[in-house]
Formats: sequence, C-alpha cells, structure tokens
Amino acid sequence: MSVFASLVEQLADLLRPLFGLSAAAAAIIAFTALVRLLVHPLSRAAARGQKARAALQPRVAELRRKHGKNPEKLQRAVMELHAEEKVSPLSGCLPSLLQLPAFFLLYHLFSSGSIGGEPNALLTHQLLDAPLGGRWADALADGGAFGGAGVVYLGLFAVVAVVAYFSYRLSRRMTEASAATAGAGVDPQVPGVAAMGGVMKVMPFMSFFTLVTVAVVPLAAALYVVTSTTWSVIERSVLYR
Repeated sequence: MSVFASLVEQLADLLRPLFGLSAAAAAIIAFTALVRLLVHPLSRAAARGQKARAALQPRVAELRRKHGKNPEKLQRAVMELHAEEKVSPLSGCLPSLLQLPAFFLLYHLFSSGSIGGEPNALLTHQLLDAPLGGRWADALADGGAFGGAGVVYLGLFAVVAVVAYFSYRLSRRMTEASAATAGAGVDPQVPGVAAMGGVMKVMPFMSFFTLVTVAVVPLAAALYVVTSTTWSVIERSVLYR
C-alpha cells in the first residue's frame, strides 16, 4: 500500500505543472488509463471470442437438429465444438475481473487514515474543491449539492449519465444481435447460451449502476470507475462494430 501511495504521489508531482492542485486526480486518471491499456489485449481477445461464437452458431444449429432429442449429447457436442475451435463462453469476463484489484487498491488507499504508520498524505489532495478521500455524503454535508464539492459530484454524475446512455444504446444493439442469433436456432440449453442471454438482457441497465458506485465510494475510486467506464464504452464501440 505504501509503495502504491508513493507511486501516486510521484506521478502527481510530475503532473502538477499541468494540473496544479488537481494533479493527484489527474494521476488517478492516468493510472486508470494504464490499467486499461494493460488489459486491452484481453478485451480484444474477448471481442474476437464473441465474434467466433457468433460464427459458430450455424454449426451449433446443425448440432441441435442432429441431437435435439438428446440434450446431454447436444451439450457434449457443443462443448467439444467450442474446445475444438478454442472458443470460451466466459472469455469476456476476464477484462472486468482483472480490473477489480486496481479498484479495491484505490478504494482502500483513499479510505485509510494512515499508511505504514504515517498519516495518509493522499487524503489532502483534491479535485477542485472536493477531497479525493471524501464521498458524496460528505459533499452534501459540507455545502450541499451546489457547494464546491457538490458541483464536482454533479459533474461526475453528468459524465456517468452520458456514458451510460451510449453504453445502453451499444448494449441494446448487442442484445438485439444476440436475440437474432437465438432466433436462428440456438438452443438455450446449450452451455453458455442461457447464461450469455441473461447477461445480455441485464447489460443495458448495468451502466446505470455506476451512478450508485460513484455516490458511495471515495472520490478517488469514483474517478477510477468513471474513467474505466468511459474507456469501456469507447473500446466496445470500436471492437464490436
């Protein structure tokens, strides 16, 4: 924890000539971008996997026609097909899972009053008038929704709302494409299809939950969430077009 805190401080020092008192916030955004760059190859692999699964649907439909009266044999055949083509129905989960440690690291870093027995100097940093270790409830208690810190959160909420709207539209297109594929004869009992169908139905609404996350976590962690969510929408719009 102390090593990571030192890295954030050093990065903030480098960015201070450009961002002044908000240099630590800029450092967190830069750190988030670095994490997303590191995970990007997996995101590309997940996109290729989804396209590969879509390409396999005619063969899956043929297996369904062949083994439709024997669900167990159908499942084994589809699993063998996925293994043969090296396609995993869960590959899309890896990019999100690998980002969780970075989020929790920031969360704990800006929730701790001390690090290594010393006062946590990162808690003195701000984004404009909002402390990076504060929460929306703290902003409401200190100046209200339109106070200095409250306005920062209103700005974040506006960004999240815009990103959520575009994420909703993108997810709806993906859901409709998945539904069209299902209509082509994909059996919901096939491994991964039922789970993927459920995820695709919920996905259009998941981005709106980001608003709740931003409201309850420290501002530093909220910046990570907002930056990562924005990156995800841009990345998905490019990779899944």
